Amino acid sequence: MQIKTAEFVKSSQKWQECPEPVMPEYAFIGRSNVGKSSLINAMMGRKDLAKTSGTPGKTQLINHFLVNENWYLTDLPGYGYAKVSKSLRKDFEKLITNYILNRKNLVNLFVLIDIRHNPQKIDLEFIEWCGESGIPFSIVFTKLDKMKPNAAKENVEKYKAELMKAWADLPEIYVTSAEKKEGTDEILRFIGKTNEFLVNNKVDFNG
Repeated sequence: MQIKTAEFVKSSQKWQECPEPVMPEYAFIGRSNVGKSSLINAMMGRKDLAKTSGTPGKTQLINHFLVNENWYLTDLPGYGYAKVSKSLRKDFEKLITNYILNRKNLVNLFVLIDIRHNPQKIDLEFIEWCGESGIPFSIVFTKLDKMKPNAAKENVEKYKAELMKAWADLPEIYVTSAEKKEGTDEILRFIGKTNEFLVNNKVDFNG
């Protein structure tokens, strides 16, 4: 998929305030500091579309971007950031879960995982919740450039092994580097094919 246009639409404090759900939507989520904004910028071929920050937990709103004037890319707040208050963390969790469960034009959720770490309980629990809630999702490993290839492959296999304890089939898995733009074309290809399927089958999100 060629990115012709990508523009910021709005930030929302509640899922009800999000743009009208008239187009397919693809959301990106992960633990704070997983490299979400950097990956979005790499996919869109822009340096500053999604705001990057050295401060984990910077994204505290639902941020919508309109891509090629026919689909939404959504940047969700990170989960599991320990250095915010418990009440604020609960607010984030409520915002995230309400959006994911109620946004009827959400076609796929990309769950981002830092490839440098062994399987983390919080990521596994979130993935399990997505499965139990019937949410279509893919797993995206980030920061491939920060590891040697064999070590990165080993960590991906560790996650697969953990997931296979509870899953009969694994979702789509992508391994990416925002720095080197690795894996971004594969994600965009998936989105392009999915959008084509939706158009061919005349899926109407207003119906």
